[in-house]
Amino acid sequence: MTIKKMLSPLMIATVALIGLLIFLNLPADEEQKQGRRGGNATPVVVYTVAQTEFPVVVEALGTARANEAVSLTTQQSDVIQTIHFDDGDVVEAGQLLMTLNDREEKARVNELTINLQEAQRQLKRISNLARTSVASEQLLDEQQARVKALKAQLEVANARLAELELRAPFAGKLGIRQVSVGAYVTPSDVLTTLDDLRQVKVDFNISENHLPSLAQKQLVDALSVAYPGETFKGEISSVDSRVDANTRSIQVRAIIDNPELKLRPGMLLQINLQKRVMNSLVVPEKSIIPNEDKQFVFVIEEDKAVQKEVVTGLRRPGIVQIVSGLSSGEQVVVEGALRLRNGSTVSILSETTL
Repeated sequence: MTIKKMLSPLMIATVALIGLLIFLNLPADEEQKQGRRGGNATPVVVYTVAQTEFPVVVEALGTARANEAVSLTTQQSDVIQTIHFDDGDVVEAGQLLMTLNDREEKARVNELTINLQEAQRQLKRISNLARTSVASEQLLDEQQARVKALKAQLEVANARLAELELRAPFAGKLGIRQVSVGAYVTPSDVLTTLDDLRQVKVDFNISENHLPSLAQKQLVDALSVAYPGETFKGEISSVDSRVDANTRSIQVRAIIDNPELKLRPGMLLQINLQKRVMNSLVVPEKSIIPNEDKQFVFVIEEDKAVQKEVVTGLRRPGIVQIVSGLSSGEQVVVEGALRLRNGSTVSILSETTL
């Protein structure tokens, strides 16, 4: 066998791996020897275990919906005469948005207004004559009926004229305009959308076992990937009367305040619902060392690192609840644990907090 064949890529990789393992384990072995000889201690950052308020939070996902939402259409089919808004305008309730061709209806209203005024003048004259018995009661009754008929016709004409105007049914933010002046529209055509975004509704589902902890006016926090680090406050407005038999979950609706109109309908929101607050022992998540199905931490005892098995409970970002294995006042290693062995000598660089 030649030297070239002996130095195959597989053999080279094997030798390199063995060398790397020796290199990685050498500092720990040396450290243990130094610890036994009273040499240099391993610097670590610790955390002092204490009873801490540990909120139990239920997380859920929901889709934002406008507090009020509508697609705006016309009541009549006609040609658009004027448009009184731009895309994305914030409008008030009752504000005029669009007018269809209303020349015929306006002329009809003017005609009936003039006829009504004349009929009322005639009624006044006949009423004066009837008091002196110059005009008959029948003539007076006929003129009163004519005035009432003209008033009714004028109300109908004004209603038809109003149907040619599009007004905002409530205050909110308009969407994108879909039509232009001169277009012929029908009641089936969507002209734009209107959303009340000062508050948004979020419907989400949570497991039935959380039902006893739900109540109206209960506070919730909403998070969106569009605004990292920002929390939107709201409260539960209603809880469904039924549990879904398939998923064993119940639907909850929350109202989220949105004064700056940042949240929009269709956005995915993470809802955090605080179920209760417990007083528990907690440690930073970085101090936990998993080993198969067990969890360990390093505790400082007389400048030595002592490995202890712990039972963990609930978790929150960055912290872990300790069910058993630790006592209040003990110091656990948060940083530097990977360089330690059971019995290693340590020096405390600093103490961290949650």
